[in-house]
Amino acid sequence: MGIIERIKEIEAEMARTQKNKATEYHLGQLKAKIAKLRTQLLEPPKGSSGGGDGFEVTKYGHGRVALIGFPSVGKSTLLTMLTGTHSEAASYEFTTLTCIPGVIRYNDTKIQLLDLPGIIEGASEGKGRGRQVIAVAKSSDLVLMVLDASKSEGHRQILTKELEAVGLRLNKRPPQIYFKKKKTGGISFNTTAPLTRIDEKLCYQILHEYKIHNAEVLFREDATVDDFIDVIEGNRKYIKCVYVYNKIDVVGIDDVDRLARQPNSIVISCNLKLNLDRLLARMWEEMGLVRVYTKPQGQQPDFDEPFVLSSDRGGCTVEDFCNHVHRTLVKDMKYALVWGTSSRHYPQHCGLSHRLEDEDVVQIVKKKEREEGGRGRFKTHSNAPARIADREKKAPLKQ
Repeated sequence: MGIIERIKEIEAEMARTQKNKATEYHLGQLKAKIAKLRTQLLEPPKGSSGGGDGFEVTKYGHGRVALIGFPSVGKSTLLTMLTGTHSEAASYEFTTLTCIPGVIRYNDTKIQLLDLPGIIEGASEGKGRGRQVIAVAKSSDLVLMVLDASKSEGHRQILTKELEAVGLRLNKRPPQIYFKKKKTGGISFNTTAPLTRIDEKLCYQILHEYKIHNAEVLFREDATVDDFIDVIEGNRKYIKCVYVYNKIDVVGIDDVDRLARQPNSIVISCNLKLNLDRLLARMWEEMGLVRVYTKPQGQQPDFDEPFVLSSDRGGCTVEDFCNHVHRTLVKDMKYALVWGTSSRHYPQHCGLSHRLEDEDVVQIVKKKEREEGGRGRFKTHSNAPARIADREKKAPLKQ
């Protein structure tokens, strides 16, 4: 029996099992088995050379956004309108067969936009090159899930389920669970918050399913069984997602209003060029890019080419900014002068831990190097000990 058949068999067993206090341990073990099998499904087959037939493209710019959706929902048209890159669009499905990159120039930054082939139900099992499409989406900073406003609402659930099956967690944050394997000592279980959806016995059973008998577990929040399994697997990617409903020009105003009020959703029309500027603003807001301008000492700030930082790519502190400029700048820095919304007054003397905000101006002040030179009272420093007691005493004169 193959891996896919075993997954379907376990899912069928979970579907016919009633959910109550008596069966929650059994359902937890079944969830752990499915997670293990899906991880095996993503691994390359044994004996393969390692080179795949994927369509990964080189990272470019300050951020990466992937377009994911069913065939013929307007992904290629959206790419052409936002970037100017030509992507073939036609009235039949699967027009796009490979990954087509484009670059959006917005707010002095360059954002790479990827037009991916349409995925279908069963993509997580490899149907329609679904695994390659989802692998590219894993390397993105933001996912735009393009949906057809005139189609049923079930498309959104299908796509979300396919992405979660391969380890993508949309619009979620990593669970506050500390987990570390040990060589000896058994399982140490602690919690700092009351647990209502999982208990110590169920955690032990899940760990034994993974053949882990020595580990340290600490729950800092009321997490679920799925959250605990995600922490054990350790290969989950938590990524932001915006649901883009295209073709709003063919539905009524009531449907448009209902779709626009859903969380993490935005409505557009590529045909009539409606709401595209709001889509760009929403992308910028979700990616959380921070532009930092430099100011040389005694000169005006340089507002032409900003340094772009983000929380997902390194961080937004003064130390991250120094590493972005040059890796040796952190050691030479004495303090930083910051102008902008992150400073209390202009300019503010800041250290390495100061968190920068969008459109801040930074001037790095370096430590002064001590130069040897000068004579007599003009010497910059002496080689003599600082304390009189440490000085070498001269030998007494002979009488």
